[in-house]
Amino acid sequence: MGRRVIDLSMPVHNDMVVFPRVTRPTLLMYEDWEGFASGIGAAEHGVTSLTAHYLTILGDHVGTHIDALKHLVPGKPGPEGIPLAYCYGDGVLLDFRHKENGAGITVADMEEAVRRIDYEIKPLDLVLIWTGAGSYNDEDRYLSEHSGMTREATLWLIERGVKVMGIDAVTFDPPVWAMFERKQFWEAHRVMYEHEYYHVENLCNLEQIPRAHGFTLSMLPVKWVGSTGAPVRAVAIVED
Repeated sequence: MGRRVIDLSMPVHNDMVVFPRVTRPTLLMYEDWEGFASGIGAAEHGVTSLTAHYLTILGDHVGTHIDALKHLVPGKPGPEGIPLAYCYGDGVLLDFRHKENGAGITVADMEEAVRRIDYEIKPLDLVLIWTGAGSYNDEDRYLSEHSGMTREATLWLIERGVKVMGIDAVTFDPPVWAMFERKQFWEAHRVMYEHEYYHVENLCNLEQIPRAHGFTLSMLPVKWVGSTGAPVRAVAIVED
């Protein structure tokens, strides 16, 4: 039996697409190989090339990341408070690529999606919401052409014991233009005011997962303390 590890994480670079009002990352060479060797004194002994490093300025909601409760609720824990047991386990892939841009994914949509794959959501499943937007996350339309979760659909998953959900879009909710058009602002996010749950945004490569369930997900956050989110290197592990 073979094992495949599928990378579900968005590349992070200086020119990447980010959510409106989120600053792009800055990755700059701080000291090169020769500079370090000289500065540490090793060059004097013939070792002229050692360890280079970058200065990185990275917001807590850039690229593939998980939202902590503190993102919405002042006084709640940051990423350091997210239980790791919630972030590793059985994965479920729900396909909503048929939904129109700007649409909210409803409870009826969720029920139909699990019927299609003949599966019953169980506690601590990690559920992936597949909009299709992850396939063009290097284009400007990534910010506006996707569906997103509604409050009701988010609660539906929480009621079944799900603690971590993820989406291949720039936000867990519908795009900004659709939220303003309906005057419904970040309603899926705002469930955090009432319930402990976490969502991962900016996933990609969901089309590479070969089945809707029967695989393992790892979406472990960097242990940043006191921020409102943290980067995630998300992977699907598939046993063939």
